[in-house]
Amino acid sequence: MQEYAKRFLGSEVEAKNAENCFYHIIPVPYEASVSYGGGTAKGPDAILDASDQLELFNGHSSPGERGIFTHIPVDCGKSAEVVMENIYQAVKNVLALKKFPILLGGEHSITYGALKALKEEYGNFGIVQFDAHADLRNEYSGTKWSHASVMRRAVDDLGLPLVQLGNRAYCLEEYEARKKHRVVSWDAEYLCQNAIPENLLPKNFPDKVFITFDVDGLDPSVIPDTGTPVAGGLQWYQALNLAKKAVENRTLIGFDVVELAPREDSVLSDFITAQLTYALMDLV
Repeated sequence: MQEYAKRFLGSEVEAKNAENCFYHIIPVPYEASVSYGGGTAKGPDAILDASDQLELFNGHSSPGERGIFTHIPVDCGKSAEVVMENIYQAVKNVLALKKFPILLGGEHSITYGALKALKEEYGNFGIVQFDAHADLRNEYSGTKWSHASVMRRAVDDLGLPLVQLGNRAYCLEEYEARKKHRVVSWDAEYLCQNAIPENLLPKNFPDKVFITFDVDGLDPSVIPDTGTPVAGGLQWYQALNLAKKAVENRTLIGFDVVELAPREDSVLSDFITAQLTYALMDLV
């Protein structure tokens, strides 16, 4: 298995064979359905470049010591259906090694390919979504593979339970889809004015959890460079504490970080997204 020339935290973590690394980074530079600002195809490389500025020790542990292998980016030059299949296969290859998959996007639609592979491997599991948007439209701009439809594919097509954190922009169709599919949603307006709920996840939520983190779930004051920023989002430690609460007494089986749209004149969002990725590794 060949490793990508750009390695996550390559400045701090020595290169090892894939079999000897616990964390497997899968870059997915896919951008086809963005509906406002563009640039997410450049997100994975920007995160990898910024990761070289991270410290191995994050203040209380060093997740990278378990080994980090960075895969060659997924081929995203075909139709949406083919790209989803390529993502699915990349995650399947990681799961075959009994390792932990981490996807770096790219637009949010990439999550479906990972969920399909994990569903095949684990059966039922729960999704925890950090996002400004609900992403529950059945289709958007004429395609069901839109970034605005990815969670609809998860609950409708894959039948996976979903908890949403930090939403603050959704349409009536998505509001109705929440009720139909019994999606638990803690919107940003509530979370930003109250303590973390004790019952953040329902009692019957599966023990295994996948986190999908759209960086626009954070307030634009934290990560401004994303295609569809929305005011009133989660702050840094608030989001990390919510993630910790979500996996408390549960098993994290993978995660993705999506929708970074890097700018040539600023590395702020790139670095914070790399920092976020490393912080989520620490939850495993």
